[in-house]
Amino acid sequence: MEIRLDNQVAVVTGGSRGIGAATVKLLAEAGAKVVFSYLKAARRARAVVAQCGHRGSVCAVRADVTKMADSKKLINEAVRRYGRLDILVANAGIWNAESLPIEKMTEKQWDEMTAINLKGAYTVVHHAVPHMIRAQGGRIIVVSSTAGQRGEAFHTHYGAAKGGVISLVKGLSTELAPHHILVNCIAPGWVDTEMSAPVSRDRPAYRQAVSTIPLRRFARAEEIAMPILFLASSLASYMTGEVLNVNGGNVLCG
Repeated sequence: MEIRLDNQVAVVTGGSRGIGAATVKLLAEAGAKVVFSYLKAARRARAVVAQCGHRGSVCAVRADVTKMADSKKLINEAVRRYGRLDILVANAGIWNAESLPIEKMTEKQWDEMTAINLKGAYTVVHHAVPHMIRAQGGRIIVVSSTAGQRGEAFHTHYGAAKGGVISLVKGLSTELAPHHILVNCIAPGWVDTEMSAPVSRDRPAYRQAVSTIPLRRFARAEEIAMPILFLASSLASYMTGEVLNVNGGNVLCG
């Protein structure tokens, strides 16, 4: 069965690389009109748009999702261009390979990590929901992490932010269900993207990471984007408040 999203409008945050770029391409291939955000990587954003050129309508918007005004601009641009909003994928996020014991973690490091990974989800959801309520339906998919499920020593700010995302999803799923808005979460493990490149390039670190994964490899970005596409489709019409684990067996939780 082929998943089709014809005539639907999607917004993806952090769509210029990694999981976000793979998601933009899959949504466009399924027939959706896609508006995605980027922050600094303008050239990569243009490349994603060009790669999707034959698949439908795709537009890149520079937006810092830690700022309410930028997120409002992003959502409003999608509605202005295409007249509606059906799907929101809150994907924008950061991770730092540097190990940071809590007693050495600075306030700036904490604030930056939580601003992008947690507040960045809140800002776009805040501005997207009124459009979905008016339409009496929609799909919100937020990207969390295995770190949000089990915590991550020496990266506690990241784990806390991604754990907050899971709680956000669970609360929103109940709050928005009366409006037929389904809210779910993807929790990836290690993914072979630019963000994880410091570990991938460090052979001892990579061997240590894959030793904890039963499938013995990192995921490809497309392997995270495909479950996102599923959650955005009619195949997931009775799912809300769920955390979909896509981690190669690394974290086994129901």
